[in-house]
Amino acid sequence: MLRFRLPADDLEYAVLRSLWELRNASVRDLHDRVGAPEGLVYTTTAKVVDRLRDKGLIERSRQGGTFVYAPLVERDVVERARARQLMGRFLGPGPHPAVAALVDAAGDIDPALLDALERAIQARKRSNHGA
Repeated sequence: MLRFRLPADDLEYAVLRSLWELRNASVRDLHDRVGAPEGLVYTTTAKVVDRLRDKGLIERSRQGGTFVYAPLVERDVVERARARQLMGRFLGPGPHPAVAALVDAAGDIDPALLDALERAIQARKRSNHGA
């Protein structure tokens, strides 16, 4: 079970991605890197940082007179959770047409992806039978 909530939009994800790259940063650092280039005001970036903290994705500590933020959840954990959420939306209640579309798309992109997909499915089946 997730102990965090996923970023809700592209801006939250961009701020979190910058924090993963920097490892720790102030709101000013994040604003200069993400908010200002998008034409956002500082308070918007600060609100996004607060939302990420409320979601359990980042933590805050004081260094001197400044709050510094650091990621609490590793990037790969968030990426896997986002992928699961996306697949859940994609597959919906009746996954058969969506799965067929996925197989067709994989074959169109690179036929070797079909082999990789088949191996991943077989590995998953083996791990489920052993559990």
